[in-house]
Amino acid sequence: MLTEPRSGRLAAWGNALLAGLVAPDEAAERIVAEDARHRVALPGDDGDPVGLTLALGKLRSLGAAGLRVALPVPGHPLGLSGPPEFNARAMEAEEAVLVHGTALGLVPEVHAAGPADGDPEDVHTEVRWECLPVREAPPADVPSLAEAERELAEAMREATEVLTRLDVAGSGPVADAALEAYRARMEAGRQLLAPGYPPRAVRVLELGQRVAALVSIAYGEGGGDGREHGGAVSAAEMASRAEALRPVERTARRAQVAAYNAYAEELERRREGGRA
Repeated sequence: MLTEPRSGRLAAWGNALLAGLVAPDEAAERIVAEDARHRVALPGDDGDPVGLTLALGKLRSLGAAGLRVALPVPGHPLGLSGPPEFNARAMEAEEAVLVHGTALGLVPEVHAAGPADGDPEDVHTEVRWECLPVREAPPADVPSLAEAERELAEAMREATEVLTRLDVAGSGPVADAALEAYRARMEAGRQLLAPGYPPRAVRVLELGQRVAALVSIAYGEGGGDGREHGGAVSAAEMASRAEALRPVERTARRAQVAAYNAYAEELERRREGGRA
């Protein structure tokens, strides 16, 4: 689906705030989005979490120079740099934010509250970001924007070929309709990335989300087996589908991390150029 990871919103709008391109209240509003609220448990606060604006201000006072995203899954520690404890927490959440310049990282814990049998609109989501030490080292397997863009073009072709070969209706009108529905739902009130990001990062993120949506359609909305989109349903055929789509899904995640991290990477290049 065309979804935004919470770590992506935090990194994008947090970077814009650190650069002075948006006001604290706007950054917090964009990060929270449709959640009820976000809180951050920072070191030295005795476990008492604080609001986003205060947390980002404290991280800046600690030396935060940029925020980077990690979107790891088992077998692919994408964007992580250690140590093992942080990697394990990030792997469990399948996302994290690394705060460059502070040797700290943030992992979200998501809690939904509300009546179990009531109206879904009565359920609200709260997010607590746990702050943990990280190793200041190059993140794992993150491509440049140029590399990600090239990989995505091939991934789109591969995804279409795989879905056609496996007789999944993910390469024709059904997929197009589903993608448009996802896009309409996600585009309402959304600004892709934040001020300060290069246009190429926006293109890469948009295409990466589209490729990820094709993979989601192949499995069925919400991580199913793809039955509602036709095609193979036997265990062997589903395993074949998963094996064929795994590298496509990996490419989509790599591209999204490259896009979210583009602003912090550019800042780092400027700093290194100034020291040369």
